Amino acid sequence: MTLVEFIDNFADLFDETDHDTISASTRYKELAEWSSLLALSVIAMIDEEYDVEFRGDDIRCSNTVEDLYNIVEARVG
Repeated sequence: MTLVEFIDNFADLFDETDHDTISASTRYKELAEWSSLLALSVIAMIDEEYDVEFRGDDIRCSNTVEDLYNIVEARVG
C-alpha cells in the first residue's frame, strides 16, 4: 500500500468532488461533499481494501487524508 494508492481509493468514494483536488494534505472534513455516509464508506473501503478494522473514532481523530493513511498503515499486518 502506498499513499498514492490510498488517495486514489479515497477519492473514488466521492461523486461530486474532483479527484484531482484530493491530496495527502486535503482536510477531507472540509470538503462540501463530506457526510456521515461518506465516513461509513471510508470505513468500509479500508476494511475491504486493506483488511484493517477502522472506527468512527479514527475519523474523528484525524484531519487529513494522510492522517487516515497513517492509521491504516500502522495497522496493516
